[in-house]
Amino acid sequence: MKRSKLDKIDRKILLTLQEEGRITNVDLAKKAGISAPPCLRRVRALEESGFIKSYHAFLDPHKLGYGITVFAHVSLTSHNDVDLKKFEIKIREWPFVREAHLLSGETDVLLKVVAKDWEAYQHFLTTSLLATENVAAVRSSIAIRTSKLEPGVPINDNLSA
Repeated sequence: MKRSKLDKIDRKILLTLQEEGRITNVDLAKKAGISAPPCLRRVRALEESGFIKSYHAFLDPHKLGYGITVFAHVSLTSHNDVDLKKFEIKIREWPFVREAHLLSGETDVLLKVVAKDWEAYQHFLTTSLLATENVAAVRSSIAIRTSKLEPGVPINDNLSA
């Protein structure tokens, strides 16, 4: 049962899963106001329809030894589709790059990079990023602290697909 529009129960399921990814189906069903079997069917339909793309654990980078987050503002020499695709393939190879966004405006690509320390980031910058074909320049901004980190999207009664 594929979904193209979301009802109130679907939105409640999505909101709950976004906030509590490890919730049991029984508890999810209670929060959604339905019984467990139809809740599981709805979750599977939401997965099959692409509303739910995957499930993840939110890890603490500092506890894992990643002391800095850097936003790399990348300027490219070419913006044609072939060169952009080559660059996108390359950045998927770099484990330090956690997010990549193609932008309009002054910055062509914004990369979120985690590193053990500034020296590790500089090594990545000089040996990998700046050495990559099509990269013209990189401006680096170090995150001082994270004031808000809320994965996902807002779920509200106006959401429709």
